[in-house]
Amino acid sequence: MPREQARASEPLSACRVPRARPSPPFATSSAPLERMSSLAAGVGAASEDEEVAEVLGGGGWPVVAPQGRELQLEPARLRRNTCYIVLAVLLNEEREVLMMQEAKRACHGRWYLPAGRMEPRETIVEAMRREVQEETGLQCQPLTLLAVEERGPAWIRFVFLARPTGGALKTLQEADAESLQAQWWNRETPSLPLRSRDILPLIELALRYQASPAHPRMLPVELPCAFICQRLLLVCVGSTGDLWVLQGTKGAPCLPLATSGLAPSQLGHRLLVAIRRLLQDSLPHPQVPVRIQGLLGVQHLGKEPGQSDGICFNIMAAVGDKGRWPNEAPPELQSGAFLWRKVEDEALRSRILQRLDEASFVPIHS
Repeated sequence: MPREQARASEPLSACRVPRARPSPPFATSSAPLERMSSLAAGVGAASEDEEVAEVLGGGGWPVVAPQGRELQLEPARLRRNTCYIVLAVLLNEEREVLMMQEAKRACHGRWYLPAGRMEPRETIVEAMRREVQEETGLQCQPLTLLAVEERGPAWIRFVFLARPTGGALKTLQEADAESLQAQWWNRETPSLPLRSRDILPLIELALRYQASPAHPRMLPVELPCAFICQRLLLVCVGSTGDLWVLQGTKGAPCLPLATSGLAPSQLGHRLLVAIRRLLQDSLPHPQVPVRIQGLLGVQHLGKEPGQSDGICFNIMAAVGDKGRWPNEAPPELQSGAFLWRKVEDEALRSRILQRLDEASFVPIHS
């Protein structure tokens, strides 16, 4: 894996805390922040497999910086050093897609999917629902996160598949600064003048998912995070079928995390730079190939501006070609900050192997 020109991230170990269960698949309510604070206090020990199982299933795990370390990290601040975009693909029974006509001067009269920037104190799902209603007149229910597109911390777009649940299509008589009107489009006639063709692959992605889901349904988990970080679930499957997981050794055993730099000079660096740097610090390079599989889950809350504007991306990667390592034992690590832990629980091992073999991950478009 090529070494990046600039160091845009630094490793960050998380402290082990009791499990925070995710919301049900179609619910977006979260536990009160007071409960999250008690979780972060870390009362009691959890099994070493618990964090892995929760993250693997699309759930969340609280992100806690080591004591004193958070003072050295710049927190995410929405609209100041970060920008989150939400975009929704809604399909009706005829497989038509919901489109809205732009009111903005720069693209007046052009058509696009309902999308827009998140506001402070919003969750990701709340922002998506608001944008859909403002621009199309319809209420909607999110079904799954389809993809994450990113150009670094300064521009991250969350693409959802959603279904309409009420409201009425916006008409020209209701035009405002948000949009001129909305309509269902069959992608052929009439031929709409698009604001950008970048939405066409996203529409096709939604149609394919509707026909044959490529990954389990997954929605963001409402857990606060101060930084933009990536939690890494790196697995190694040996030649005898044994499976190991990379863990950090600072504090209690836990999956390693890395943060993305938020200094002005680093905002354009892709998010996966943080993961690649962590891998370079832990594994011999380039003798050990590692493939980033995709996204398992997203954690965000955003209710406390300047304190919880961050996002944690739970990412899975595997050592070796097609997720398999040719040796019996995992590769030797070059840093004492990490260790390999063998997964003894057969049910968890089977779940990990199934996700690897099916390649069922939310894609990250970088």
